[in-house]
Amino acid sequence: MFDSIHEECGVFGIYSNVNQNVAATVYYGLYALQHRGQESCGIVVDRDGVFTSHKDIGLVNEVFDHETLAKLGDGNIAVGHVRYGTTGGGSRANCQPIEVHHIKGTMAVAHNGNLTNAAELRSELELKGSIFHTTSDTEIIAYTVTRERLTHPSIEEAISAAMDRLEGSYSLIIMSPMKLIALRDPRGMRPLCYGIRPDGSYIVASESCALAAVGAVFVRDIEPGEIVVFGREGVKSITDHCKKATPALCLFEYIYFARSDSVIDGVSVQEAHLKAGEYLAAEHPVDADIVIGVPDSGIDAALGYSRASGIPYGIGFVKNKYIGRTFISPGQSEREDKVRIKLSPIESAIRGKRVILVDDSIVRGTTSGRIVKLVREAGATEVHVRISSPPFVSPCYYGTDIDSCENLIACHHTCDEIARIIGADSLGYLSLDHACHLAEGAPHCAACFGGGYPTKIPTDTGKNRFECPISR
Repeated sequence: MFDSIHEECGVFGIYSNVNQNVAATVYYGLYALQHRGQESCGIVVDRDGVFTSHKDIGLVNEVFDHETLAKLGDGNIAVGHVRYGTTGGGSRANCQPIEVHHIKGTMAVAHNGNLTNAAELRSELELKGSIFHTTSDTEIIAYTVTRERLTHPSIEEAISAAMDRLEGSYSLIIMSPMKLIALRDPRGMRPLCYGIRPDGSYIVASESCALAAVGAVFVRDIEPGEIVVFGREGVKSITDHCKKATPALCLFEYIYFARSDSVIDGVSVQEAHLKAGEYLAAEHPVDADIVIGVPDSGIDAALGYSRASGIPYGIGFVKNKYIGRTFISPGQSEREDKVRIKLSPIESAIRGKRVILVDDSIVRGTTSGRIVKLVREAGATEVHVRISSPPFVSPCYYGTDIDSCENLIACHHTCDEIARIIGADSLGYLSLDHACHLAEGAPHCAACFGGGYPTKIPTDTGKNRFECPISR
């Protein structure tokens, strides 16, 4: 609907030693992770080795109702997924978790990330007889693990062997009939953590906010390259792939993807947002009367800007919370501006004032221009846009749906030119140096901001990406 970065995916799993209503737990966990993907969702429940699943296109509350959850039944293990597709289309076939039935048993896989060697692996598997039912790289992971399982005595050993073949980013939850297994790629490019509930059941999730949603206490983040196995013997950690690569968590997790109440690799997401706003105030000061944030991801950064600059913070927009993925646009000639329908400016807070408008990113510039127009129509005398991330100047190959460089406005225009295009009096981006401080010194990936790629750039991605015309 909007000119913005799309969320990627969220994964969630539960392991219990007794049968219980695990489907309901996963449902609430996926609700907490809905911000990571609104295209499709799914849940697979394991009861005594028998898998029952339901997945479809839509939001969590659209795909699952009381009747659907009841049909999934009780079990002691379950895995769930919310998706925004970066590799593969939006068909129902690409909904996750993906289930595989093979000679050594059954397996369900939920994946967040993107393989950089997906095309190469898929071609190799097809030439050896594999038949694919989806266009997602998650199925490639499932088949790679399955092939290794034929020659390894356990599912975790097969996964460890498969990791030698997988390149790129992946946080995975894999369910076998007896175990729940969680792992991150050796660079830890996507987040993953686990916790424990008072009843002793273990919860694995993309973000810590989903642990809290189901009453689990955070235990720790899963380390880059680590495989954690939850089974009847308890929790087992396999670290064979740890420290094989320099960690490179996606910096945009702290800027945009993750929810403010999450803590990722020891860093509070809300504190990162506030810090970004403070840095912006130091880098791009301007005389103004009020600081407002674009809901929702611009609000904390706006508070940080206000705190550092001394300029009062104000609520400048009301967000319509009832517009989601299913919002229906009328015909081209009759439709209202979608941004205007989702965001309504508060004129009493804006009229007659010089406004600092804080947002998290500018991709193509079309939505930013509409938001600036709304603020001017509400009576602002000046609009100064501040962005709590550096400009996007490079494509992402690791699971973030950043478009090809031909559609990234910062690849073709200077900062002053972009300000004129979106109708702002001035524009300031967070510098890459200060953005890197948001991770509190931890190694990270800032490739989309021109910070260099942590892996070899793939030659075949299945997406149209072009070399950026502006070198940063």
